[in-house]
Amino acid sequence: MKPDIADLRRNYTRDGLLEDKAPDEPLSLFANWFEQAVEIESTEANAMMLASVDADNQPHLRTLLLKGADERGFVFFTNYQSAKGRQLLEQPKAAMTFWWHDLERQVRIEGEVERISEEESDAYYHSRPVGSRLGAWASPQSEVIASREVLENKLAELEARYAQEAPPRPEHWGGLRLKPQLIEFWQGRPSRLHDRLSYRLVDNHWRRERLAP
Repeated sequence: MKPDIADLRRNYTRDGLLEDKAPDEPLSLFANWFEQAVEIESTEANAMMLASVDADNQPHLRTLLLKGADERGFVFFTNYQSAKGRQLLEQPKAAMTFWWHDLERQVRIEGEVERISEEESDAYYHSRPVGSRLGAWASPQSEVIASREVLENKLAELEARYAQEAPPRPEHWGGLRLKPQLIEFWQGRPSRLHDRLSYRLVDNHWRRERLAP
């Protein structure tokens, strides 16, 4: 028997999020929640949904991996010539969402997007496994290709070319940073009366507010 989607429900009882235990700024709270997610979550804690919009105001959504977070923002990597890369560089605003199932938590982040420095992109690129580095060259991301064989042949060609030397970072591949203007923390609570604390950047200061679930 197929499950009835309307009957799928879960009562959240794990934790709460109250103002007396929340900092005045959001970045330390994110770091704390992320550290807990790394320890507890059964899947990749740095997996996130990233939303962008194209020139026709059509939104696009996909899953990526976060690769850095500090006071400057949240960093991820992509092919700048891919659909995602073009959208984010042409319309430099985005939103990302983390969902940590085991902790019954969600974090939403909205803000502006910028390229990270060439030096930062180089450093991360050269820290990756060699197969991933070659993959950045082999894949014309988002373009139509005839078959998987196209990718495999290109990868084999690159493996032969760089058998004796490290591949350089492609100019079309690198990092982007989402500079947060809004960060919302969601903690599941019983009876769907969830906790939501919103931090909005106003005049370079974070304004914390509680939102109704």
